[in-house]
Amino acid sequence: MTKHTVTDEAPRVLPHAVLGLDIGGSKTRGMLWVEGEIAADASAGSANVQNVSVETAREHLAELFGDLGSPHPDVVFAGAGGVDTDDDAAALRALISPFVPGAVITVVHDTRLLLAAGGASTGVAVIAGTGSAAWGTNADGAEARAGGWGYLLGDEGSGYWLGREAVRYSLHQMDLGAEPDGLTRGLLEYCKLDSPGELIGHFHQGTTRRYWAAASPVVVAAAANGHAAALAMVDRAGAELAAMASQVAAQLGVAGPIVLGSGLGSNVPALQEAFRRHLAARGLADVRILHQDPIFGVPLLVADRAAAGKK
Repeated sequence: MTKHTVTDEAPRVLPHAVLGLDIGGSKTRGMLWVEGEIAADASAGSANVQNVSVETAREHLAELFGDLGSPHPDVVFAGAGGVDTDDDAAALRALISPFVPGAVITVVHDTRLLLAAGGASTGVAVIAGTGSAAWGTNADGAEARAGGWGYLLGDEGSGYWLGREAVRYSLHQMDLGAEPDGLTRGLLEYCKLDSPGELIGHFHQGTTRRYWAAASPVVVAAAANGHAAALAMVDRAGAELAAMASQVAAQLGVAGPIVLGSGLGSNVPALQEAFRRHLAARGLADVRILHQDPIFGVPLLVADRAAAGKK
């Protein structure tokens, strides 16, 4: 069941009106809290300029703010993938600011929302969705991250990675002269193709990383049916995500909590089990699976910043 707050034990030192934004690769969710209570909740298309044009991002934000009732928050706290530099954050603030004149706007990498949504101010957050990344912070305020380089350079263990691995597997089986098995048949059905050979052109011509990330349930379903290669893919995904989490934890000198979330991380038990197992092998046992959207971490983040005297 989705909870509507993650700050029951956190100091509720919040401005009168707080707007949270979770800007993902496929959608943007906005939530307005007034006096600590949810007053509006809406979603629109992605406003992440790594996935859509600036013009499209602006159009999606306009739709979102309209659906939220054109709010006038005191504070806007936005999390987005790909916010790796001050320039990234500044560019996104510039897109948001015309819709919320006078508001104090903070932009962070979306892993920070995920950790807070797990009820933690320190620890490690791991995103396993369309892409993948790990980020963490410790009690001294030090931060570290791993992955999050995008699908051309990494995103191991992500939905895109699983979809691509299914294509690679199917093409390898074709080269061996094998008949399409359950995994390949499921992939061809998803792609509306007749033969594995068509996957090559289909992959390179006009499809997007979101398209292939959306193929990941084909792998998960095949694994649930006992398909050996699909089981190995899911296990490797868990291992890759665990390696990122372990790297960040070691850099920060923390043992947890390690919060796993986003589309795959929150919804695929086999991946969760593999993630836990590979982390346990590294001596990390404090693992939490996020069962609510990262945007619910915004109140804790805003409260923490207020307690630290930050705007």
